[in-house]
Amino acid sequence: MDVDSDIAAATVPSGTTVDAGCDHEVRRGRAPAGTDPAKRRQIIDGAARVFSTMGFDAASMNDIAREAGVSKGTLYVYFDHKEELFTALIEDRRQTHMQELFALVDTDDPDVRATLTRFGTAFARVLTSEWALRAQRIVLGVAERMPEVGRGFYTQGPGHCKPLIADYLERMTARGVLSVADAVLAASQFAELCQANLVRPRLYRSVDTPPTDAEIAHVVGHAVEMFLAYYGRPAASTP
Repeated sequence: MDVDSDIAAATVPSGTTVDAGCDHEVRRGRAPAGTDPAKRRQIIDGAARVFSTMGFDAASMNDIAREAGVSKGTLYVYFDHKEELFTALIEDRRQTHMQELFALVDTDDPDVRATLTRFGTAFARVLTSEWALRAQRIVLGVAERMPEVGRGFYTQGPGHCKPLIADYLERMTARGVLSVADAVLAASQFAELCQANLVRPRLYRSVDTPPTDAEIAHVVGHAVEMFLAYYGRPAASTP
């Protein structure tokens, strides 16, 4: 039986001379075991499909290895256990889907209405995407006995956005555009307003269809107006 190249590299001691014909041949220029980005991507994508269809509890490392098309030994070179793999998956999706969100509030644009509308719209789309809803359902199912999974999901996902919003609100307050005494609370309030009637009905499958652009625009538009009605100054409230 051929030995997977990742396992071969992991099991050959440093400095060992290996015969050119051996299954454990060390290839010059090859990435160290567990560091090949293409193989890691292959595993994470396979894990995403397994977790989406089977959930966290029912999924096994065998299932993930089979779906990803790698040996079980290779899988364990990259990830020690299922919890670590799930956390890596969430972090991967966070980086993929939330970079746009970070850019939208990493600005000194004094047009608060436009900035919050852009951010709120993108935020609502991320939270109502199929991957986000499936991930939330998985986390809700395991968070009671594995709180670290729930904690990591929140801090790496929605919880990671709020400090960015808060920072923007503080900057706009310093410039006299807003009047926000507690930026962290205000950021949380705005994030919740942008989810109203969009996320929870779909999270609990009361509604199966994704929201339309018009529905998101309606919710976010009202969220922005409510927010500015309380925190805005006259200059920020004028269209």
